[in-house]
Amino acid sequence: MTIHSDPTPVTLRWAVWLLRGQAVAVGLVAAWLIFADLTGTATDLTSALLVTAFAIGAAVALWVLGRALLRRRAGARAPAIVLQLMLLPIGWFMLQGGLGWLGVPLITLGLGVTWLLVSPPTTRALGFE
Repeated sequence: MTIHSDPTPVTLRWAVWLLRGQAVAVGLVAAWLIFADLTGTATDLTSALLVTAFAIGAAVALWVLGRALLRRRAGARAPAIVLQLMLLPIGWFMLQGGLGWLGVPLITLGLGVTWLLVSPPTTRALGFE
């Protein structure tokens, strides 16, 4: 266990809070998918279960990465950045589909959390400098 005497920088704290918020949001989507899987008439049960499993896995991954970053585990930064960059094509697809009200915030969130994770205070706190 590593004990850090310096406080956690605000950029890292915000990144962790946003990752945890995303985990909760995706977890709620996963709960809705579970409900839909149990109550709906399935035309393709395998696909429905795979989408549900993916949502559960994403929620768990976001939460675990947030916890690891709070504990200043440097190896958690790259996977967290990858998950944030995955929001860019999702947001772009939503923009193209006429859902700009959702696409723009997703792109902004992905870029914002990525910036928080690569900012100098976070970089120093994770031991990259």
